[in-house]
Amino acid sequence: MLNHDDQRALLVWYDEHQRALPWRQTNDPWAILLSEILLQQTQVSRGLVYWQRMVDTFPTVASMADASVDAVLKAWEGAGYYSRARRLHALSRQVMLPTSEGGFDGRLPSTHDALLSLPGIGPYTAAAVASIAFGQPVACVDGNIRRVMARQTAQSNPSPKVVQAWADASLETNRPGDWNQALMELGATVCTPKRVACASCPIATSCQGRSTPERYPLPKQQRTTSVVLTAIVDHDEQGRPLLIQRPASGLLGGLWGPVFEDGRQGEGKAYADAGTVKHQLSHRAMTVHVLVGRTPVLGPGVEPSLVACSTLDEKILAMASQRFKKHRS
Repeated sequence: MLNHDDQRALLVWYDEHQRALPWRQTNDPWAILLSEILLQQTQVSRGLVYWQRMVDTFPTVASMADASVDAVLKAWEGAGYYSRARRLHALSRQVMLPTSEGGFDGRLPSTHDALLSLPGIGPYTAAAVASIAFGQPVACVDGNIRRVMARQTAQSNPSPKVVQAWADASLETNRPGDWNQALMELGATVCTPKRVACASCPIATSCQGRSTPERYPLPKQQRTTSVVLTAIVDHDEQGRPLLIQRPASGLLGGLWGPVFEDGRQGEGKAYADAGTVKHQLSHRAMTVHVLVGRTPVLGPGVEPSLVACSTLDEKILAMASQRFKKHRS
């Protein structure tokens, strides 16, 4: 665990060097919750844009609960991992329910356990929101904190239980929200996976792994699955693509896009080959062959800008539109 001198040094460093992120300038629990859910699997530079869009579109939990899941997916467009948006919408509706129906009377709960009961909220998010938004003395653990802990204790592969125990023991209970953010900030800007800036670290003197920080922790082995699909894209007389809304569960759940077929399908009299789109999606390496209908079909088509589409679908539709226009000219 970190001692009192480490705690004091890290908080002084954080007060002087923290990045000026907008969710750190508010005490609104809803805005803080939005930032934590967005940043789970989104880089901060991109998260800034999407967070501002979500806050502008849904400034309160009630405003999201009143909206459709399609509207939430549209506002989330581009941020990826769309299951987060669907669960966030479900969360907002549960919060708005009366307590007699398992809700929270329209107010985000303030405790770790109550937050943990909401859709899409795991141990990290519950601890982060409880400490940052409500000042609850709970320690959170993310990838940055795990890396700081592994280097501080010179452990190559600390288990989640061991990391959490270290975080709990190191928690500065007078400023729990700032403390959790300080540890995460240290991991994000100083104690990074590569090019570690030990000379700038406020707690370097107690770090057991300082001489060889790149050894801690061992990188996780990520398995990537290769997926080959064919997108079948038809257009109406106005050049609008015919789209379907996918089921809520499964690949790109709830989003709009063309029909996908497994494997590579060849062109024929009805369809022309428009090209191939390669896209990394979570742990899937996507290769999508795009076939475009040679002639317009009875619509109506869908204007893509009016519905929620994934970045992959946008690439596919742009390629298909170009091929369709070229064929008609």
